[in-house]
Amino acid sequence: MEAARRRVHRILALANAQALRQACAAICDATPAAMLRGPETGMVMARGRIGGSGAAFNIGDVSLTRASVRLANGAIGHAAHLGRDAGRVRLAAIVDALWQDPERRREIEDRIVAPLERFVEARDAKLGGEVAATKVDFFTLVRGED
Repeated sequence: MEAARRRVHRILALANAQALRQACAAICDATPAAMLRGPETGMVMARGRIGGSGAAFNIGDVSLTRASVRLANGAIGHAAHLGRDAGRVRLAAIVDALWQDPERRREIEDRIVAPLERFVEARDAKLGGEVAATKVDFFTLVRGED
């Protein structure tokens, strides 16, 4: 269950704001949610590693917005995203809370999570193709005078 919820959080975080709004407009707009926290924006330190495995170093501060909501059935949803889009974070928190209801999970997966996952995969594939097209292969030519 925790791995599945982490997957949903990942998809909600990777989807852009417009795709998230389109995917959950009908469901989230019709779901009353009480704000427990925020949305509030603050700064966090982004860290990186050279080559993905080197020693960690600080890249710099980035803004992060987080929110927590409670639905009428008592489910609590949380979300946090880089940036300052409070509306996006609120929608993601509502989706998280709705997803936790076993009776609505299939609907949320089919109508919100699956379309967003397809969007993220398509965007990543397109970006991967664009990056691959700019790859430079360096090689050494053997000179014939040796």
